[in-house]
Amino acid sequence: MEAYKQEFIEFMVDCQVLKFGDFVTKSGRKTPFFVNTGFYRTGTQLRRLGEYYARAIHDKYGMDFDVLFGPAYKGIPLSVATSMAISEYYDQDIKYCSNRKEIKDHGDTGILLGSPIEDGDKVVVIEDVTTAGTSMQETLPIIKAQGNVDILGLVVSVDRMERGKGTKSALAEIEETYGIQTTAIVTMKEVIEHLYNREYNGKVIIDDQLKAAIDAYYEQYGVNE
Repeated sequence: MEAYKQEFIEFMVDCQVLKFGDFVTKSGRKTPFFVNTGFYRTGTQLRRLGEYYARAIHDKYGMDFDVLFGPAYKGIPLSVATSMAISEYYDQDIKYCSNRKEIKDHGDTGILLGSPIEDGDKVVVIEDVTTAGTSMQETLPIIKAQGNVDILGLVVSVDRMERGKGTKSALAEIEETYGIQTTAIVTMKEVIEHLYNREYNGKVIIDDQLKAAIDAYYEQYGVNE
């Protein structure tokens, strides 16, 4: 596993973004782990987060694209932080864009925040985490309504590696349904590999009991690799 992935896993733990316990996902699944990027709350945290996203995007797509689109609301700071990191580390001036939940009819009118999306633009979508892929059903029509654009793919922070609506993973379903590539900074397999029975900041994050709960969750909702 690359060093930056290990750093990112520990970064999520430090920021209390990655938590273990008893949770319910947006899709209604009871889960022993939860990822909430809303807990990135400071400028320093967002700067580092943008760097990790930028690395994942560079490794998967390169820098030959025009717009980084972050769906409202959590995608807004993600697109801003990551486009800034791309500028700093890869010397590429990528436009950032997000949607409004309600169309504005005065001043800066329309449904978009940030840069307009124009014919011929290549777009990468950035999100926090995808469990069932439902958000892409809302996001892609907004982007495609802006013109003749090429949506290259979707990047998320963590691939939960569980089934979407069918038997395949949510990210695999997105690839198959929309014909785009997907990637994540880390997968849950990598998270478990890095934290299981390993002491971090004086405690073991994933012990045998928690590992058993995670295994049971994947027995029910996991996908075959």
